[in-house]
Amino acid sequence: MKKIFTFLLITLLLISCEKDCYNAPLPIVFEFVNSNNENLIANGTLTTYSILDENNVSVQLTKTSDNKVIVENVGAYNGTKNYKFYSNIKNLDLSIQSSEFKGACDGYQINKLTFTGIDIEVTDEKGYYRIVLE
Repeated sequence: MKKIFTFLLITLLLISCEKDCYNAPLPIVFEFVNSNNENLIANGTLTTYSILDENNVSVQLTKTSDNKVIVENVGAYNGTKNYKFYSNIKNLDLSIQSSEFKGACDGYQINKLTFTGIDIEVTDEKGYYRIVLE
């Protein structure tokens, strides 16, 4: 009986240790600034902003304590999707190109962000994107 219990315990442990994990794409973070590099949310200039996907579905945005914006739940697909950013200052278009990867855990990664719009300056700041709106 003791041998059967030990065998069942080891079998259960091995079954529960299988690869069953998923890595979501890393979040995209934006900081909106003016030409003097002042944060537009912190100084009260940027008061309303939203992002819609190509199907006009709203994308969840979260403002951080340091007045940056996290774009939630994008990039979990193969291919390119288009988005529109709306604000009280300026609107712009962006596209996100993502792909699936397989490793220790399956998941998706964002490969490329492309911004288009009139007079848009975007800088990749290693962890977030600084976007000059004014």
